[in-house]
Amino acid sequence: MNAAIKAAQSTPPTPSSNVIQVAVPVPLARLFDYDCATVPATGARIQVPFGSRQLVGFCMGPVEPTASAYKRKSVARIIDDERILTEPVWQLLNWAADYYQHPLGEVLAHGLPVFLRQGEAANYQTTQAYRATTAGQQLELNDLRRAKQQQRLLAALRANALLRRDIVAQEFSLSALKALIDKQLIEVFQHQPSTQRDWTFAIGSEPLQLNPEQALAVAAIGAAQRPQTYLLEGVTGSGKTEVYLQAMAEVLRKGKQVLVIVPEIGLTPQTLQRFQKRFAVPIVMLHSALTDRERLDAWLDAKNGAAAIVIGTRSAIFTPFSRLGMIVIDEEHDSSLKQQEGFRYHARDLAVVRGHKEQVPVILGSATPSLESINNVTQQRYAHLQLTQRAGQARPTRHSVVDIKQMPLKAGLSVPLIERMREELARGQQVLVFINRRGFAPALLCHECGWLAQCRRCDAYYTVHQRQQLLQCHHCGDQQRLPAQCHDCGSTQLVGRGVGTEQLEQSLTELFPDYPVLRIDRDSTRKKGSLQQHLADATENKYPLLVGTQMIAKGHHFPHVTLVAMLDIDGALYSADFRAAERLGQLITQVAGRAGRASAPGTVVLQTHHPDHDLLQDLIQNGYAAFARSLLKERELTQLPPFGQLALFRAEAHEAQHAQAALQAIAQHLPTHPEVTVLGPMPAVMERRAGRYRYQLLLQCQQRGLRQQLLQHCLPQLTQLAELRRVRWSLDVDPQDFS
Repeated sequence: MNAAIKAAQSTPPTPSSNVIQVAVPVPLARLFDYDCATVPATGARIQVPFGSRQLVGFCMGPVEPTASAYKRKSVARIIDDERILTEPVWQLLNWAADYYQHPLGEVLAHGLPVFLRQGEAANYQTTQAYRATTAGQQLELNDLRRAKQQQRLLAALRANALLRRDIVAQEFSLSALKALIDKQLIEVFQHQPSTQRDWTFAIGSEPLQLNPEQALAVAAIGAAQRPQTYLLEGVTGSGKTEVYLQAMAEVLRKGKQVLVIVPEIGLTPQTLQRFQKRFAVPIVMLHSALTDRERLDAWLDAKNGAAAIVIGTRSAIFTPFSRLGMIVIDEEHDSSLKQQEGFRYHARDLAVVRGHKEQVPVILGSATPSLESINNVTQQRYAHLQLTQRAGQARPTRHSVVDIKQMPLKAGLSVPLIERMREELARGQQVLVFINRRGFAPALLCHECGWLAQCRRCDAYYTVHQRQQLLQCHHCGDQQRLPAQCHDCGSTQLVGRGVGTEQLEQSLTELFPDYPVLRIDRDSTRKKGSLQQHLADATENKYPLLVGTQMIAKGHHFPHVTLVAMLDIDGALYSADFRAAERLGQLITQVAGRAGRASAPGTVVLQTHHPDHDLLQDLIQNGYAAFARSLLKERELTQLPPFGQLALFRAEAHEAQHAQAALQAIAQHLPTHPEVTVLGPMPAVMERRAGRYRYQLLLQCQQRGLRQQLLQHCLPQLTQLAELRRVRWSLDVDPQDFS
């Protein structure tokens, strides 16, 4: 603890005529008054005593002293001379706190890297980096032809002069790095990041030839009289990324910066490679896999103008820029763009707000746009750009439905599908099998008495992980050794029920012993860099058979895949979640889009017990665009989003009655209004998780403004309710997940 903090704790507060309000990062929707000898700049970080802790908050400006039963404390330390955030980001965070009804102190802290939240100076620090030695510069790259990873890393270093440790760790194998260091072809050094704000726009590789639809989209963005939001709706493989790149080129040429947001970390390395190849400008990444120091340096690069392009996941929407010129949201429909814990914001919606406030164009790209975005196009709030043709020689994917009723299945695979796979493999093509369940089997069953291994803390069954000899709950993380006997009858006849990726990988190895199988899921990609390596191996056709979960459904380019098989999709056809149909259509379309992305035609095979289901037939016969618009009509009739505005109260407790009582108390404080509907309390889809009972209360309003007024009126009263002190409760504005 430094001397300033010790002094603040040991010395009684001195009288002061200055009283300031401070936003403290605590879950309380109010500001706190503190004495301060001088008034800091509004938005400057200050360290304040809060109970027994020292917290870093934000000065919100001076106030007139008022009489209080409590003795005001004094500010311990003023950290910044001026506001730490840029004006546009400051306004965005204040707007977000108001819209999502979340405590301002926590929202403002969310906009900073961890080190700045802890009170550290907003300065660069020397970091580790790598560069090619003289020997590495002179070596013939062909001499490393038997070590492809070493060859790729050395080529990258020779092209970029140096690479920071975070970039190397994301894109290249650590064994290749060590080998090159041992050979003295590259060296490690301490790199002091430059605070130079100026960079020169340069093209690394020539742009691709645009087809007429792509050219029209780029021209429309460039010729707009005023910045606006664009929905770029393009079928899978239509070349949306090329549209981004060519639209960005004009912005970068003017010396402005671009923010690119992708839904998941797994998409950042391939996006980075594509952008680095096209533009010879400084590019940084911002996501949770970086160290705290790396995140701060990238944040400073953006704020100082040293970074031309920032590629990040959802929290990157709060990155400050010195001269922002464009925002791109890739896969705008993806649910990963919505934060599901704590401050529950949606990065796509905040991007639109930020674009409007900063007067920069916002491009929302997707092959399967969200119904909210499609409705905004219909209401003429967004401009609509369409790409209906696949780029290059690629042709539309064909759909085939296999009715598996009364069919024998081998690890979920039907005989017709196995034969189809054999034909594709014999032609030297690649096959992707999709199942959104990791592990060996979703449940463990006793064949003698029917006992099922159920999680001790959740209303869910343990998933079998045979390779690790574990039972694991995928909801709370609880795990135990795989039992040898039934807990009820003592039988040793324990079998896995259902199919997961691990079992599917094993079965495919047995069915096709001459073709290696690559499994891509959260279990197989835990090691750092393993996901990037797996994706590179899949792209290069080193594995004819690919097995994966949703991780491989988003944005990846596998040029050799001509057949995609989707297993076990029936559950979503009868879900209680009103968004299930939309997500199923998006999933099927996105997974199908991995097939036939090069010159060879692609086919997607859907295995189902319900081949005549209306949703499936509508999607297959009419395509996602028509499918989505028919769902919009249903939503309008039921006044569900985007035609109705929702807010979801959640409560969880060790006793179910406590969670119910808390939500009942909230419901009683919500005013009666003809345009407001309150549903609940009702149990969550999974009532008990991690030892707690979970209940929900849904607020449905016809108008967004009415919802905001109602919540602003009620929330201060709710914090006083005794029933809420016995539970964990939260409010989710525009909820995406009801599980």
